[in-house]
Amino acid sequence: MAKAIIMSGYGINSEKESAFAFEKAGAVAEIVHINDLISKKKALSDYDILMFPGGFSYGDDTGSGQAFAGKVKNNLWDDLMSFIGSGKLILGVCNGFQIMVHLGLFPGIGGAYGTRSHALMSNCSARFECRDVFIKGNSKGCVFTKGITTAHLPVCHGEGRFYCKDETLEQLKKNSQIVFTYCDSEGRDAAGAYPKNPNGSLADIAGICDRTGRIMGMMPHPERALFTTSLPDFHLNRELARRAGSTLPEFVEDNLLIFKNAVEYIDKNCIKENRSKDKEKSGIMPEEKLGKKPQDDSASGEKI
Repeated sequence: MAKAIIMSGYGINSEKESAFAFEKAGAVAEIVHINDLISKKKALSDYDILMFPGGFSYGDDTGSGQAFAGKVKNNLWDDLMSFIGSGKLILGVCNGFQIMVHLGLFPGIGGAYGTRSHALMSNCSARFECRDVFIKGNSKGCVFTKGITTAHLPVCHGEGRFYCKDETLEQLKKNSQIVFTYCDSEGRDAAGAYPKNPNGSLADIAGICDRTGRIMGMMPHPERALFTTSLPDFHLNRELARRAGSTLPEFVEDNLLIFKNAVEYIDKNCIKENRSKDKEKSGIMPEEKLGKKPQDDSASGEKI
């Protein structure tokens, strides 16, 4: 059975929802504080799926996700590279996506892990955005998004505007790494229009993956919209269903599918007795592409 580790730490606030999502998807989920990994009370290698959940880690005082990423860089980088090298999965949502961008887990042209090629900047609205949005799936190679066409999810962030250089954007498009884009309720592109695109993201980007398709980050929160009752139009849909003589399902399948896809992939490809033995099957990057510990891009460069 797949084992998921849900990272916790000061300011993270979506651990329980994230663990619940993976448990409903069929995994064993454990919430682990980052300090327990650093102190070796827990080992990253004991898990198959790593999730950086949403929140405001360390108050986002040095930039969204910056301080948490610094702790990972300075203390867990080798463990993280081994985790990636063994063909396992990583998911980051909202603050977790911001952490992953700071860590450089989405390498650019000719880059290795640890090379930062993207940014999540302040929203164009210059305010914290807390609203429900529609997104649509665009990637054929991402493990997490198989079978997802559109989804209705909440966003809760102040720094979610995706940005990268033109050549990096073209690479993302060419390699099918843009996994989610903002759209309207009919699946039509948001085309940058607010509030369909809630933050002004370049090319309406709501989520990306790395070149293997095993590492994904997204700004909207699927773990916060698992129940049909959580959707803003629940009461309308319940009444329409009642008049039609039917009932609504308990769960929003498209949102839960992100977690189910991850668990299914692990069950098929990374069972313990065969884990990390077949590099070709797991889509592992060559050793030279795994990357060295990235330079600290915090203001002081001081070890956290």
